[in-house]
Amino acid sequence: MKMVEERVIGVPPDIVWASILDAEVLKSCIPGCEELSGSLEEGFEAVVVQKVGPVKATFRGAVFLRDIDPGKSCRLEGEGKGGAAGFAKGGALVRLEPDGDGTKLSYEVEAKIGGKLAQLGSRLIDSVAKKLADRFFSRFEEAVVARVQN
Repeated sequence: MKMVEERVIGVPPDIVWASILDAEVLKSCIPGCEELSGSLEEGFEAVVVQKVGPVKATFRGAVFLRDIDPGKSCRLEGEGKGGAAGFAKGGALVRLEPDGDGTKLSYEVEAKIGGKLAQLGSRLIDSVAKKLADRFFSRFEEAVVARVQN
């Protein structure tokens, strides 16, 4: 599954960039994230609980920021194993551009799954992946705007 989207956030790019690098912001934005520990340099360990159709699983895995071009772009990558439910792996290439007084955030998301999850059908999986990506970036926008208001 691949998805390309963009949104304009009414906050300057430097604040959006700082938020991308903030572990607490990332944790609050990842749907179902129960734990996130580690560092930007070495990566983060994550525990995420997700329900996909009839399958609910706890995924344990890692989140990394790669290909960092400070203030402009980076790649968020994550992968996790959910026991008998299977595995999930995905990433998003995130780009920032000034847009008036705000920031245009564009992202390309890719996701792959395996195990029992893969047996649920590609349309269901694509729908859930799109919903999770939308939820992540909506929460991210809310977190960034809240940072400026506080």
